[in-house]
Amino acid sequence: MAGKKLVLVWALLAIGCAGLPKITQIPPVVLGEPSFYPTLAAHTDAPVVGGNRVELLFNGEQIFPAMLHAIRAARRSITYAQYLYKTGPIAYELAEAFAERCRAGVPVKILIDDHGGSEMPQDIPKLWREAGCDLQWFRRIRLFQFITPWELLAYNYRNHRRILVVDGEIGFTGGHGVSDTWTGDGKTQDHWRETDVKVEGPIVQQLQAAFAESWRETTGELLGDDPYFPTLQRRGNVYAQVVKSSPFGGSHGSYMLFLLSVASAKSRIYITNPYFLPDERITQALLDAAARGVRVVVLTPGKIDWMLVYRASRRGLGSLLRGGVEIYEYQPALLHAKTMVVDGVWALVGTTNLDNRSFALNKEINLVMHDAAIAAQLERVFHEDLERSIKLTYEAWQERPWREKLLELVTIPIKELL
Repeated sequence: MAGKKLVLVWALLAIGCAGLPKITQIPPVVLGEPSFYPTLAAHTDAPVVGGNRVELLFNGEQIFPAMLHAIRAARRSITYAQYLYKTGPIAYELAEAFAERCRAGVPVKILIDDHGGSEMPQDIPKLWREAGCDLQWFRRIRLFQFITPWELLAYNYRNHRRILVVDGEIGFTGGHGVSDTWTGDGKTQDHWRETDVKVEGPIVQQLQAAFAESWRETTGELLGDDPYFPTLQRRGNVYAQVVKSSPFGGSHGSYMLFLLSVASAKSRIYITNPYFLPDERITQALLDAAARGVRVVVLTPGKIDWMLVYRASRRGLGSLLRGGVEIYEYQPALLHAKTMVVDGVWALVGTTNLDNRSFALNKEINLVMHDAAIAAQLERVFHEDLERSIKLTYEAWQERPWREKLLELVTIPIKELL
């Protein structure tokens, strides 16, 4: 583990990171106008699909039981991509659920990011291999593997997507990882606040396609046929799209999604995000929205697992606070949910952090739901979270201790890597 961390730091500092596309002008689209959805679909390469059923899942107490129920009921296939898989009772419960289906003859394909899965206990991969599961590691890390600058650069690109698809018909995505910190209600210390989503209907095909893309990149294997891509019937009335990004392959869908959605807002934008380090273009889009009378509210963690990220984030909040953006810090536990609601009309749940690493480096995925009922549910939970948060003022931000300001300065050279 220590060797992997050393290689990671060396790779990051030696190579740096990729840049984002230069956006000089955003079209004057307005949410609710007929041109909005085609414009969003065109720039995110994500068609809007109707006929879906969506269930929001809040915190581990809802996320893991729903996933385990679906896994145990699988009959034709399971595909699972996870960035972070550690240890604890939930890690073993999920592992055994996958293994049981493998023993029953169900094809189970598991893709774990090698960096995020570096703390997985060795007996879990052993369990999966012996049960007949197909386990693969995304961008395997080995000491002394980096021979060329290209290999160093490639290391930077991690698979940050979380995807579970069962029988090609039921899909899950969101920001959860696998460890005990993600269990519980998200309102008590050491039990993180998270939001995931379960979907059924035609949109599941897009989730499966995102998994198939990462699987193909890792193994060279093309997934197909009925176990993975069955004909999907309507299951509800929700219009949705899966916006994925893979900067290493030239796709910046997540970045375009956030820019266009902020620029289109007419009344309110509610953002929940744990790693809030927007670049200058998104920062300006948020300030422009506030200037035209849109209420912009950002919910960030009051506690975080990586202090450098917290300090780097804090350093950039001054202009936003001065420009009328409301910023709150969630207090009961670490906030890890990545959601957004615009004008009470559409919402997203995904894996994308508002930082350069997510926008320019990692493979990410977001489920966008064009549905007022789903948006209203997320808004209600957003306001409940605000009640457990502290509002940050510009005056308080200015008066933060000099030690904090000094640490913030230290983060300047590495901000684009966080």
